[in-house]
Amino acid sequence: MKADVVRKPNTFRIDGREVDIRAGETIFRAARRLGIKLPHLCYLPKPGYRPDGNCRVCMVEIEGERVLAASCIRTPTSGMQVKTQTDRAKTARRMVLELLLADQPPKDVAHDPQSEFWQTAERQNLVASRFPRHAAPIPDRSHPAMAVNLDACIQCNLCVRACREVQVNDVIGMAGRGYSEKIVFDFDDPMGESTCVACGECVQACPTGALMPATLLDEANVRTQFPDREVHSVCPYCGVGCQLTYHIKSDKLLYVSGRNGPANENRLCVKGRFGFDYVTHPHRLLQPLVRKDGVSKHAADVVDPANPWTHFRTASWEEALDRAAGGLKRIRDRDGSQALAGFGSAKASNEEAYLFQKLVRAGFGTNNVDHCTRLCHASSVAALLETIGSAAVTATFNECKNSDVIIVIGANPTENHPVAATFFKQAAKRGAQLIVMDPRGQALKRHAMHMLQFKPGTDVAMLNGILNTIVTEGLYDRQYVEAQTANFKAFAEHIKDFTPEEMAPICGIPADTLRTVARTYARAESAIIFWGMGISQHVHGTDNARCLIALALICGQIGRPGTGLHPLRGQNNVQGASDAGLIPMFYPDYRSVDDPEVRASVEKAWGTSLDPKRGLTVVEIMKAVHAGTIKGMYILGENPAMSDPDLNHAREALAALEHLVVQDLFLTETAGYADVILPASAWPEKDGTVTNTNRQVQMGRRALPLPGDAKVDWWITQEIARRIGLNWNYRHPSEIYAEMASLMPALDNISWDRIERESAVTYPSDAPDQPGHDVVFGDRFPTQDGRGKLVPAKIIPPDEQPDAEFPFVLSTGRQLEHWHTGAMTRRASTLDALEPGAVANVSRGTIDSLGIKPGDMIRVTTRRGTIELVARQDDAIPDGVVFIPFAFVEAAANLLTNPALDPFGKIPEFKYCAAKVESVAEAPRVAAE
Repeated sequence: MKADVVRKPNTFRIDGREVDIRAGETIFRAARRLGIKLPHLCYLPKPGYRPDGNCRVCMVEIEGERVLAASCIRTPTSGMQVKTQTDRAKTARRMVLELLLADQPPKDVAHDPQSEFWQTAERQNLVASRFPRHAAPIPDRSHPAMAVNLDACIQCNLCVRACREVQVNDVIGMAGRGYSEKIVFDFDDPMGESTCVACGECVQACPTGALMPATLLDEANVRTQFPDREVHSVCPYCGVGCQLTYHIKSDKLLYVSGRNGPANENRLCVKGRFGFDYVTHPHRLLQPLVRKDGVSKHAADVVDPANPWTHFRTASWEEALDRAAGGLKRIRDRDGSQALAGFGSAKASNEEAYLFQKLVRAGFGTNNVDHCTRLCHASSVAALLETIGSAAVTATFNECKNSDVIIVIGANPTENHPVAATFFKQAAKRGAQLIVMDPRGQALKRHAMHMLQFKPGTDVAMLNGILNTIVTEGLYDRQYVEAQTANFKAFAEHIKDFTPEEMAPICGIPADTLRTVARTYARAESAIIFWGMGISQHVHGTDNARCLIALALICGQIGRPGTGLHPLRGQNNVQGASDAGLIPMFYPDYRSVDDPEVRASVEKAWGTSLDPKRGLTVVEIMKAVHAGTIKGMYILGENPAMSDPDLNHAREALAALEHLVVQDLFLTETAGYADVILPASAWPEKDGTVTNTNRQVQMGRRALPLPGDAKVDWWITQEIARRIGLNWNYRHPSEIYAEMASLMPALDNISWDRIERESAVTYPSDAPDQPGHDVVFGDRFPTQDGRGKLVPAKIIPPDEQPDAEFPFVLSTGRQLEHWHTGAMTRRASTLDALEPGAVANVSRGTIDSLGIKPGDMIRVTTRRGTIELVARQDDAIPDGVVFIPFAFVEAAANLLTNPALDPFGKIPEFKYCAAKVESVAEAPRVAAE
């Protein structure tokens, strides 16, 4: 009978204990389930890492087999008898470690004495080796962020897998043979001169200290700093929403590591890993400031953030808050509610965004409240609400793991959403067809089946050509169209005229390519579409999004695993801030301010009457300032003096305000025009939730004390509210969240305590103990009739076309290392070292035509302004186009951009305007790649 038990099907034994066999599970993982922890160095038991079996420190003995087996790569069979603690297995593991130890630096001068290697050696009671030591490789400190010390390398290949298979960057590899074999970057380049994008995945994976954050090592490459506590939080940069862990000593942040959150699975990018020392930058505002008496405002005036005393003086919080609120109240009471406006921030938490829009609506008495979504994805939101009744994504970006076709259009994820891009690249490696559409080439191109590099501003023509093929060839999903869409007949009639042959000369993509892409998408089992601000930041941005939505609707590519529509959000809380009502036409949860029933319900909840008219958007507010209508503003965390289009116009408006209150971390370009500046809290210094591009509500936790006399943002907003007549008494962000959630059905079943406990919850969620839905709208849409509406789009040219005087097309955007207006990233030492100055990306042909070399200065001019900056040769840029990042105040790209608005989304045309590019021959040469 005993033998029968041993041979029970689908089980095996480890150290005499019966274990069920699970598909694909190794002996190593099964042992872990039993609490048996085998040593490991070349294996990282985390998402994305496959076992390699090359270090041999996890060896076990299998009954009946002649040799030991590496448990990390061996899968069990029914009836197998595994022994982990035999003398033979333990001796072999110890011998492997002793051989590896021979070439390690002694522990007292180890690069990381707390590494996995040294912890494993200590568990084996090993401190030294009997074997001779080889010559140590030379240290490589060429990279600003990471130190390379290959004398600690055991060639486990974890860094190779981290780079090639997890982040899919393909920078790290193995070169040489035998004794000369070693880790290399590209073609054995110094790390700092390689194509490394500084994601730091290799640093997090390395088990020995051969790869380390540079800030943790002294000049002798010995680690000197070790944390005394850890705090789990979420990244404050892009909309991906990577979970991370702060490692802190004596209330100072030492380094950051990735955590296994739903959006990132331990991964980070260069900003999330190395971009946090901005919190201690010398420019940090530590006390309230008020403008000095007699110091007037001028649009061209520049205030040095290192020396604000030319324009401002310090003040107590009592004086600063009284002045801030008093000026706003004076204007409201004298000129009426419409004389005030507020800009909140997508860098703020959900609670701060909610409280800010409530202050403007209930305290100022106006809906003139907005934030940077107006400069990012307002066109996408307008189109999504119009067609499917929801402004959020229909599926998380992680769903690409279930897709066989992936479209990425108007986005450069490897630079703007690097961690999301890793999932796209992994999907392509496993066989999914990746289709990239963008006027610029990009790194994602080499993973793509098709790269459609269309002419700038011709998105609708290209997409209509694809839609025409699907409709005329009958490739659409007839059953889905009939059951779940509206207006197909009119849409099909409209699209007839947009044949690929007609669209090809307009968009620059051959008709046959348009047809191939159309057929590929339409015939896919599961296809998903991702888009970025290259879609939304046009006067026809809403039409661009309408086309993409129509593409998914007619092919039935919504509501199933691996399908959907996903506008990639730019800032960490663009989704959450919009959800919370930080936009002029909607209360929280996108309920219209001009709907009497909706307004009545919010008035009841807040105990006050509210403005029945939609408010003004970002650009419209600036126009209203010039018109003398708006005279006072409260700006929290936004920097319109850098982010608005036609900056001269925006800066003139800010200078013209009678009263401006700015709440921020630094004396930004906008704060230079303020009457009162209130020192705010950085993300690691406060508690609060944020909602990422995946609809995942995540918990940010306070890790650091506030510096100087800075305060948390919700407290400052509440103090201003009290001084203008609102009786608020919130004591913690959890109380604000509870009130916000009571007005937002999307947050049903998602309490503060649940988010605190789980760290991330996706909305919508059906019950407090049920996970949220990664994919939505499988049965119906949240529209009046439950159907998705097909909205046709005509070809509308960009507002401004190149001509003889301005023959180039200017486009703007972000860089990998810098984010938004640079207020944070340019004060992060590693990020600024990697990208220290303003550049204009131009083609090889443009450089030749100008008679210059890469690194020369060029002058870029539009009808609104001129800037001078370094030319960088970029073979991904087509001739006749210039691309300028907008994070550099010394060459602010938005001095040049066109404020023309999309009529629906009210978003400026950042991605297209006419420009002139010239050589600045007299300027000195500077280095540029």
